[in-house]
Amino acid sequence: MDNNQELFEEVYEMKNAKHTMRRFLGTMMKQKIRLIVVLVSVIFYTLFTIIAPLYSAKVVDLIWNNIQQALSQEYAFRITWQAGGMQITILLLIYLASAGFYALQNFLMASFSEKLNLQLRKEISSKINRLPLAYFDNHKTGEIMSRATNDLDKMSEALQNGLLRFLTATGTVVGSLVMMFSFSVRLTLIFLGFLAISLFLTNIVAKKTLQYATERQRCTGNLTGVIEEAYSGRVIIKAFNHEKESSKMIHDATEELAKATRKTDFIMNAINPLIRLVNRLGQILIAVFGGLMLIEGKMTPGVFQAFFQYVNQVGEPITEMSYMLNSMQSALASVERVYEFLDEKEIVSDVENKITLTDIQGNIGFQNVRFGYSQDKILMQDISFQAKAGQKIAIVGSTGAGKTTIINLLMRFYEINAGNITLDGICTQDMTRTELRSHFGMVLQDTWLFEGTIAENIAYGKPNATKEEIIEAAKAAHADFFIRTMPDGYDTVLTNDAENISVGQRQLLTIARVVLCNPAILILDEATSSVDTRTEMAIGKAMKALIKNRTSFVIAHRLSTVVDADLILVMQNGNIIEQGNHKELLQANGSYADLYNSQFA
Repeated sequence: MDNNQELFEEVYEMKNAKHTMRRFLGTMMKQKIRLIVVLVSVIFYTLFTIIAPLYSAKVVDLIWNNIQQALSQEYAFRITWQAGGMQITILLLIYLASAGFYALQNFLMASFSEKLNLQLRKEISSKINRLPLAYFDNHKTGEIMSRATNDLDKMSEALQNGLLRFLTATGTVVGSLVMMFSFSVRLTLIFLGFLAISLFLTNIVAKKTLQYATERQRCTGNLTGVIEEAYSGRVIIKAFNHEKESSKMIHDATEELAKATRKTDFIMNAINPLIRLVNRLGQILIAVFGGLMLIEGKMTPGVFQAFFQYVNQVGEPITEMSYMLNSMQSALASVERVYEFLDEKEIVSDVENKITLTDIQGNIGFQNVRFGYSQDKILMQDISFQAKAGQKIAIVGSTGAGKTTIINLLMRFYEINAGNITLDGICTQDMTRTELRSHFGMVLQDTWLFEGTIAENIAYGKPNATKEEIIEAAKAAHADFFIRTMPDGYDTVLTNDAENISVGQRQLLTIARVVLCNPAILILDEATSSVDTRTEMAIGKAMKALIKNRTSFVIAHRLSTVVDADLILVMQNGNIIEQGNHKELLQANGSYADLYNSQFA
């Protein structure tokens, strides 16, 4: 847990906000047309927003002059189409147009942000398939999930509620200031003085916001990881009576997130009232001086009210800008986390013109293979052996000896540091991973079934298989009987983690999946360890038929299952210390003999 915690802290630390922003803009430009349409709607909305107060000044002055004229000539004042009615109608149309473009820009930005969100989700999904197994060995599942969900949702929200409001606010502020200067330079300068104070306060708060937002995102990812672990390991947790410890871990992670959230929310929300107070003080002073100018006749009533409209149009966006900037800075940390994930080192790409094998025999060779998860931590120094076509190869040894690593290298889940691995005399690195893995079938101790029908799960490796082929594969794996007892037979839908069937039944389905694929080479990792004795015997018969005339690799802990193996590899600390058949290894009276005798003592 401590190592993972250190990893989270490293990942969540903001490194280069400017670089991230430039890169994000580049990503946004992939939807250039949508972005241009959004900007056009923002421009029109801004223009109508700026025009409205200016035209309202004309309407107010017109009505005011007509009222004064009516009073001086002693006749009743009325608004007619010629005397204010037309101008009021035009003003209403301007406000309606402004509201229409406001709704349009929000709709367009929502569409833009969701398309961008979808684009990045696709990139993340594709990235996951290109990452080496080493990445998943060193990162929590919850951390990866957090980047694909929480971080992208935060980015989408920032675009809709932050960037859009920022763009409209910027245009409104600039346009309104130009109009304010045209009305009164003195009043505008007073306003700008108080505006400078607001910006100064916003700048101070923004630095703290970014720090707190980064910490909150770290805590969110940590909580996601802890909950995911608690859910996936719930059976083990209950079995060992660790409910209290698990609850405490979730509680501590929740408290940590709550503490970080309180700090972030406080700093983000506290700035708004403070800036509003500063703005209100500025408006009071403007009202005093503007009133004097109105009395002195230096300003008309229409201009006076229009000036205050512009003050609000500038003051309110400035108040919102503090929130917008804080929101976008918070989202920037999330965007950087997404890009860090997308920049992770990928599996070495397959070169072009790869070799394609047609008539696979199944000869496997390891020649002086050297491998380590890092250059300074070499696990295997010099691994060499030959597996002839049709042979059964058993790999035995204590936990952590390197048995699974052999298989991972054979399947190119990891790349070797030196040496050569061949299939029918052809170096596996001269084939694409897809081509190589198409000749292998795997039955692992840990079953994996997805949410779908039983038939779909069996046909996972051969999606175009017919119903008859699926049934024959199930019969060969001795799974047909229990499948037919299910409510909908082969159309029975498996729930999450296939919890509606037993562990043994899950294993039978994975075996049927391999039977259907009919691979040239088999990999069995204690494939029958999760089933009862009777089922194991039935599967054993099916396995013998399946293994016949096929090269097979069996990772075994129970040596009774591999006494008939053609070649047994005895591993210790990542190296092969003995190899031979059962009889030869017993006669050698080495590690294998000790291990075998200990199991049957």
